[in-house]
Amino acid sequence: MYALGNEFGRRTTVDEVFDRLHADIVTLKLEPGTRMSEVEIAGQFNVSRQPVREAFIRLSNMKLLEIRPQRATLVRKISQSHIMNSRFIRTAVEIEVIRRICASKMDMDSVSFDENLKRQKQCVESMNVDDFHDLDYEFHHLICRAGDAEFAFDTIAGNKAHLDRLCMIQLSSQPALSEVREDHAEIYDLLKKHDETGTIKLIRHHLGRLDQTFNAARESHSDYFED
Repeated sequence: MYALGNEFGRRTTVDEVFDRLHADIVTLKLEPGTRMSEVEIAGQFNVSRQPVREAFIRLSNMKLLEIRPQRATLVRKISQSHIMNSRFIRTAVEIEVIRRICASKMDMDSVSFDENLKRQKQCVESMNVDDFHDLDYEFHHLICRAGDAEFAFDTIAGNKAHLDRLCMIQLSSQPALSEVREDHAEIYDLLKKHDETGTIKLIRHHLGRLDQTFNAARESHSDYFED
């Protein structure tokens, strides 16, 4: 998964701990409900408890950890309200970025988009789920770059973890990955044509798949969800 380190590029011990724990939570290596101990994590990283405590606070602010004073810290279970809030924010941001791209009439970075979609296809064929989710992340980052809206992707990234956990549960079959990849290819084709109406309609459809995904994931992994 992509590292989320600090915005100035200087890597700190807190960044290292945060990025590793964030990745493990998002990829479900740390399952919802897992107990977390500052002492144990500090031992795993061979660091003091202070950077672990700071990493825990950052993860708590993202609603990925539940810090309970005098009790064990828990990996938070998946919340429907967090999922829907994240989708709302992402939809609103991406629609504005699409409008910006289509209004600009600027050429897009076809090399990067083509390479990304090619690698997505390879991941579908080889069922490389982790790399596919990274490429999905990168694809939407490329859209923001095409709209000269890097700042917009920061907002998407900050609200993406809850969606990522859901996708790791349910979008791990070849048909599901193929469906997402086909959406991406069509979104790119419409953006190249500066088809604002068509692209926005497809983005809404693409993110609207979340409803079915959520219901299926909650049915198959009910213990992962808090509501």
